[in-house]
Order: sequence, then C-alpha cells, then structure tokens
Amino acid sequence: MSAPKKRQPVRSMTGYARSRRVCAAGEINVTLKSVNHRALDLHIQLPEELAAAEPAVRAALRERLKRGHIEARVGFARADGGARAALNRPLFEACIQALKEAAEALDMAEPAVDLNGLLRVPGMVTPQAAEEAAPALEGETLAALNEALDGLEAFRVREGEEIRAEMGEQNRRLEILAGEIEKSRHKAMPALQARLNERLKELLRGSAADPQRLAQEAAMLAERGDIAEEIARLKIHAAQAAALLDEGGEVGKRLDFLLQEMNRESNTILSKTGGAGEIGLRITELALEAKSAIEKMREQALNLE
Repeated sequence: MSAPKKRQPVRSMTGYARSRRVCAAGEINVTLKSVNHRALDLHIQLPEELAAAEPAVRAALRERLKRGHIEARVGFARADGGARAALNRPLFEACIQALKEAAEALDMAEPAVDLNGLLRVPGMVTPQAAEEAAPALEGETLAALNEALDGLEAFRVREGEEIRAEMGEQNRRLEILAGEIEKSRHKAMPALQARLNERLKELLRGSAADPQRLAQEAAMLAERGDIAEEIARLKIHAAQAAALLDEGGEVGKRLDFLLQEMNRESNTILSKTGGAGEIGLRITELALEAKSAIEKMREQALNLE
C-alpha cells in the first residue's frame, strides 16, 4: 500500500524579509520584497563592489522563487568604513608647476604650497574605484541572500496557508449553493415545461407547422431552460478546486483557470432562469451568491504562487 501523498504548502506571492551578515570584509544587508505578478519578475540592486555577483544572485532567486515581482536590494558596508580616496597626481603636479611659472613671470619668490587649498580644487581628490567582489565575498553575499530567502519563504507560506483556509471556506459555500440550485431546478421544471408548451402552441396557431422545425424549436427551448449541465460542471469544478487546495504547491494559475470556468457556469445559470416564476427568482438569488463566492476566491487565487 502506497503512502499518502504529502500535502505541500501553498505560498502567497506577497512577502518581505531582511538579513544581515558580518564578514571579514564588512557587513552585507539583503532586503527582499515580493508582490503579485503573472510570472517571475526580478529587480536586483547591487553595490558596485558586488556587481560581479549579479548572475549568481539572479540564479539563486530563480531557484527558490517561481512567481511574483521581486525586489532584491543588497547593501555592503566595508569594515574600514569605505573611506578610500585617490589623489589626482597629474592635476596636482600641473597645479604645482603653474604656481612656479606664475611666480617666475611675476619675478616673485617661489610661493609656499597651500596643500589645503590644492586639495579643494575640483577633481584633485577622487573616490578610489570600487573593487569587484572577491569569490569569498560573493559566497558571503549568497549566504546572506539565502537567509533572506528563508525568511521570505516563511512569510509567503504563512500568508498562503491563510489564503488556502479562506478559499476552502468559500469553496465549501459554493458546493452548498450548487446543491441548493440543483434542488430548486427540480422544483422549477414544471414552470419551464409550461413555458415550453406555450411556445409550441404559438407555433401551431399559424399555418401548418414543419414537424422538423417544431422538433428543433422544442429542443432549443428545452436546452435554453434547463441548467442541469451547468450545475454538474459547477460541482465538478468546485471538487477540482478543493483537490487543488488540498494538494498545495504552485496552484495559483490552475485555480484561476478553474474559477473563470465556474464564473461562466454561474453566468449561464443566471441567463436561463427567467420565466420560471418564484423558483426562478430563488435560483437567481443562489447563483448571485455563487458568483460572489467565486469572485472572492478568484481575488485570493491571484495572490498565490
């Protein structure tokens, strides 16, 4: 006997997580934000020191996430505070030479060099070019990223399980409503049959009616008035939705498709219930409640991975 299939968690596409990792080179901070999106949409921001790590960061995100608009921001603060600057030696030497030439031209003694003044000359001191990430620093970055991904996973699973519970309640409500519509359909059949008979009498009042046309008209009226197929499909789709919610995993797209089909069935039921008297009004009321439950489920399904 095979073991029962393990229930997989359902994940929301909305989440937030942060991580901080201290290493010999400095401190790495990772922030992850996730919101709904039809596919996986990655937006990555890295400091210049870690620019070379982007392919590895992108691959790690793709491995762990399947859907959602993801904003991944990585910050890096050097252990030395990042206070690095470089002297523009060609400009410095050119300024010294210009001072000497000016003194000679004016027949003045060579002036003392005002270092503070020279260092304030635009372009004299420039930030030192950031170094690309060493392999060890890239590894630390990925470790910090995976810590943040663990937090994001926990957030998305927690919210996803809440959505699963809420959708399950709405789906059970929908199954009850489908059963009530089915009961009302049986009560409405005499009124629908009477409407069909009236239409056939109208056709027979004129000249001799074509038997084939009468048969076609009767079949069309019967099909337009009966909602048995729509009820059956609604119940089948609700059962499929329950199975998907119980199975878990990446169910968002499949649930959205099912709910679109369920919405079509409820719309068709509404279009067929006119002329069935009070029972028809009751079916309309039930179908509208069903549409409300379907819409609530669909709004939630759009949040699922």
